[in-house]
Amino acid sequence: MDMKVKTFIYMIKEGFKGLWRNRMMGMASVGSIASVLMILGIVFMIILNVNGLAETAKGQFDSIQVYLEKDLTESQMDNIGNIIKRIDGIDYVDFLSKEQALENMKKSWGENGYLLEGLEKNPLPNSYVIKLKDISDADAVVSRIKGLQGLEEIKYYKDVVEKLLNITNFIRIAGVIIIGILIFISMFVVGNTIKLTVIARSKEINIMKYVGATNWFIRWPFLVEGMLLGLLGSLIALGIVGLGYKRIFDLVTQKLYVMIAAYMIPASVVMGNLAIIFIVLGMGIGALGSIFSMRKFLKV
Repeated sequence: MDMKVKTFIYMIKEGFKGLWRNRMMGMASVGSIASVLMILGIVFMIILNVNGLAETAKGQFDSIQVYLEKDLTESQMDNIGNIIKRIDGIDYVDFLSKEQALENMKKSWGENGYLLEGLEKNPLPNSYVIKLKDISDADAVVSRIKGLQGLEEIKYYKDVVEKLLNITNFIRIAGVIIIGILIFISMFVVGNTIKLTVIARSKEINIMKYVGATNWFIRWPFLVEGMLLGLLGSLIALGIVGLGYKRIFDLVTQKLYVMIAAYMIPASVVMGNLAIIFIVLGMGIGALGSIFSMRKFLKV
């Protein structure tokens, strides 16, 4: 057990030594990894917030408003409502009278609501507000409602949510492509850093092999070096992305952009998960860069 601990300590020390020997190239590796993770963090934050906006929009727009013709009798309106309630995919149906619709409009106009007081005749129609079980049912429900007599207009918001989801998918795909390219570049830079260490220690490695050192005993210090480079890059990226996002969130809140701030996810909610992602991915990039470098330059 004591031997294993000594071996572990030796490998950690050698990893730090390699890091210090090639500190200039190491800084380039750290910067490269940090850049990748910063872009990943920005994409991650954008996707999270757009997804949050889309989910909120689903909750607000998963409804259909059916406007009724003005000359319908109360019995005809009740009959339309009863038919609508029996359609699959509907959670519940509320009747909205034209008087209540006008009152709601006055409230939404705020201080300017008094302008509607002088209307001689209420121009708004009676309507039914249909709450869907899921916004994906909107097209099927609307197609069933369209066949009913006595309807003036059908209004629903599926297009709004679909556009938000399309934007999210585009950002996700573009982000994955960009991150993939940058990860490859980072692995290449890390690999070059490790190569310098390998070349500098080539004689020592040959002696170690000669006395019977295993392949992994030789490889581990280089893996440690690569993972340390990745860890440093991830911590730098986490600090920059975290502080930057918090600053933006605070700025939006302080400027009283209430509508935008309401949809933004607070930094404290996402930073824990982002820290895990950054550290795992950063150390993984460093380790992979080391492995690929050693496969090509170490004949072990």
